[in-house]
Amino acid sequence: MGMSGAESTSEGSGDRLCPRTDAGGPERKIMSLLFTGATVIDGVSDGGMAGQSILVDNGRIVAMGRPDGIPVPPGTRAVDLSGKFVIPGLMNANVHLFVNVLFETLVRYEGRYEDLIVEAAQVALKGGMTTVFDTWGPRRALMAVRDRIDRGETVGSRVRCAGNIIGFDGPFSPDFIGRTPGVGSSHFVDRVNAAWVENSGRHLMWLTPEAVGEEVRSYIGHGIDFVKYASNEHGGTSAGAFLQFSERTQRAITGEAHRAGLTAQAHTSTVEGLRMAIEAGCDLVQHGNMTGPVEIPDETLERLAQGNCGVVIFPLTDSGMAALRESVSDLEWTMWKASDANARNLVRAGATILLANDGGIFAPEVMQEPMIKGTWNGLPEDEALGRLATGHFVWLRAMEEKGMAPMDLLHAATRNIARAYGVEDDLGTLEVGKIADMVILDRDPLQGADNYRSIHAVVKEGSLVDLDALPERPLLTADLPAPLDEEARYKKALHEGVRLPGCPTCVTGMH
Repeated sequence: MGMSGAESTSEGSGDRLCPRTDAGGPERKIMSLLFTGATVIDGVSDGGMAGQSILVDNGRIVAMGRPDGIPVPPGTRAVDLSGKFVIPGLMNANVHLFVNVLFETLVRYEGRYEDLIVEAAQVALKGGMTTVFDTWGPRRALMAVRDRIDRGETVGSRVRCAGNIIGFDGPFSPDFIGRTPGVGSSHFVDRVNAAWVENSGRHLMWLTPEAVGEEVRSYIGHGIDFVKYASNEHGGTSAGAFLQFSERTQRAITGEAHRAGLTAQAHTSTVEGLRMAIEAGCDLVQHGNMTGPVEIPDETLERLAQGNCGVVIFPLTDSGMAALRESVSDLEWTMWKASDANARNLVRAGATILLANDGGIFAPEVMQEPMIKGTWNGLPEDEALGRLATGHFVWLRAMEEKGMAPMDLLHAATRNIARAYGVEDDLGTLEVGKIADMVILDRDPLQGADNYRSIHAVVKEGSLVDLDALPERPLLTADLPAPLDEEARYKKALHEGVRLPGCPTCVTGMH
């Protein structure tokens, strides 16, 4: 019966779409929506399909196709998207919703970690990421926010989390910020580390594979969504070169994850750590193009090309690489050059590539620090990969420069991530029966990666998101307060900041 049962609006052709709200009350969810007139790029077909309609009911897609072929229930709200482009909701395979783990932040916001995570989830949603996978953070707080969002109590990107990286110690340790013990009290330092680590830390390196498996099984029992473990070390001891677990232990960890019906992934930073993770049965590997100063061997490229293990890539744009060259050491530059070559080689090899960027939010005062300005996080906004709000756009442009085809870019940001995490039955493409997560763009993303920035509206679980309202309670995204009168009179002695290494959380003070 076509659109005869729908209430037609033309909001899609004008200003950004916003949810309807009841005056003075909370947002009123629309149960049935009919999006019409758009070019739909569903992630399944080879290209876009013009003049399509998508009928959404109760959070899922119930019909797609030409408008005259879709029966529309009475009372359905129709939204005209003529001239727009609809793609699946974007995903991010590696974020850290609570990455600003400097001492002052953890003290200032003690007891409010969930508030910081909510803020980050809302920043992610505003950027079109309807689902994010948090691969390191405080498990209890992450799970609490995850559940609040799932229940509809809080607006935000859908969150799935691993909690700690199996084998790593907490934020206030040599694995991350080694200079904090001795500054903060041992009571506070231990409490923070415990919130991240519990029973999943470095003590596992002493144990047999069987004993490690038992500890991982216990950690899984707390309700995490997937398992991430360390194939390589973290921190500045040897720039990530040391192997964290033996091959037998790595297989024990992935075995426990798969036994529980969860996916397994590894933190890797050398060619051997990468190979071991693939052979251990990982479903994906994180920052697989970061292998120190050595490029990935052809044998490993061929293993990744088989498609059994997805590979997350951390790329910089050509201009970002040029800017970084001016501020990093020769040693760091050899590593960045190898990572760039690896990214290009992984594209040519046909590996299953996933979009991710370690995305997080740093407070504005932290971004002003000299230790940040000389790193990849200190690059200009258009080149800074690690920014939660915009880094995924940098990723898409960087991988376009490295030879990724337009449809492959879309798959890397949607379908490939859903498959690697085992959620493809619900997410990753626009198909009947799947959750109605969509991003509506003003420009065609298949005509240029920069067009992903042209977000007109975001739909999550069939509801239009009020993007202008996000984040609802700015904390780390808030502007710095006005300077005190005393600051204008303050005379500083000589000061020299220390620069972070490649990872923004590896603040040891020894670099």
